[in-house]
Amino acid sequence: MIRIEAAKGEAVAAQRVEIVERKGIGHPDYICDAVMDAISVALSQEYLRRFGTILHHNIDKSLLAAGRVEKHFGGGRILQPMEMIIGDRATFRAFGEEVAVGEIAVSAAKRWFIDNLRFVDPDHDLNYRVVLAPGSEELTGIFARPGQTRVSNDTSAAVGYYPLSATEQLVLDLEHYLNSNGFKGDFPDTGEDVKIMGLRQDDSLELTVAMPLLARFIGSEQEYFARKTSIVKAMQEFIATGKYSFKTGIAYNCLDVPGMGLDGIYLSLLGTSAEDADSGQVGRGNRVNGLISMNRPMGTEAAAGKNPVSHVGKIYNFLANHLAREIYQSTDRIQEVYVLLLNRIGTPIDQPQMVSVRLLMEDGLTVDLRNSVEEIIHRNLDRMGDFCLTLARGEFPVC
Repeated sequence: MIRIEAAKGEAVAAQRVEIVERKGIGHPDYICDAVMDAISVALSQEYLRRFGTILHHNIDKSLLAAGRVEKHFGGGRILQPMEMIIGDRATFRAFGEEVAVGEIAVSAAKRWFIDNLRFVDPDHDLNYRVVLAPGSEELTGIFARPGQTRVSNDTSAAVGYYPLSATEQLVLDLEHYLNSNGFKGDFPDTGEDVKIMGLRQDDSLELTVAMPLLARFIGSEQEYFARKTSIVKAMQEFIATGKYSFKTGIAYNCLDVPGMGLDGIYLSLLGTSAEDADSGQVGRGNRVNGLISMNRPMGTEAAAGKNPVSHVGKIYNFLANHLAREIYQSTDRIQEVYVLLLNRIGTPIDQPQMVSVRLLMEDGLTVDLRNSVEEIIHRNLDRMGDFCLTLARGEFPVC
């Protein structure tokens, strides 16, 4: 069923208060989401290569347990490695052949750390515990059913919206900047564990930024605070050169207290707080558009690691945002688009139980616009198989 209606209220950008959060690539929650999805992609490609189809798996249960380190100005050492627990379900045997699921999972996890965190040695700084097991007969049986598209293996809903507000875009852009090759080239002493909280009140935006400095590069407390000043200046210059119209304030590493030595500064050995301070878990990080926006509707379903051809908890999260964007870009009459998707377990994924579209517009909802939106929805549902394969290749980041 498809329902299209005009939304009531005001656009997020017109609301007096807006709160937006972004967890960066080195944040423990981000790591869990990204690593589990990398494992799902690796398994999907192995299943396709060997059997010509993607088999049952859901790698969406994970915990990154923080380790322990000893830090001092100029360096430190690992006392206890971080531990990555990899769970939930996968297909270990198909068509009479064994699949080395555990080896594939650990290899994909290690590759992610090598590609994304400069100072984490995936062989030395982490231990891996694989707790994957075969799925139930009923759920694995989904993959033996005929049909070009799978039926959903869960009853699940997802929501997406477009466009981003200026606050959302700035928060997203700033984290991308702080973890860019250019910034890390200028400031190699900064870690990847970036967290940004934006609070907009009318046209004033307060940004609270956390990002550690790396102990190996910092020789003293005085040097730490000098670098901190330079980093704030770089952030201010980045914002000033962008197309942002806010009065912007930046508070950086707010727990710092001069004169307390190591107890009063945010130093890191590896660039992530998972080394000794903060554990991570799948589903606690960004939504699939990269943000945690308090003024927007948010689903509770974690997309990371879920099966890309049968779990609508993943498929519909991406599809809802994709539909919202395509609908918005199809006309200049719309201010905001919200798309809600729901499907029932056992129903083909290209036949959602509900597609609800809410359009925030200055003028009314015309028949022509309604027909145009329905055409976009039907066209995308007809291409569901291709869309799922893009997810299986990891072409869309989950966080």
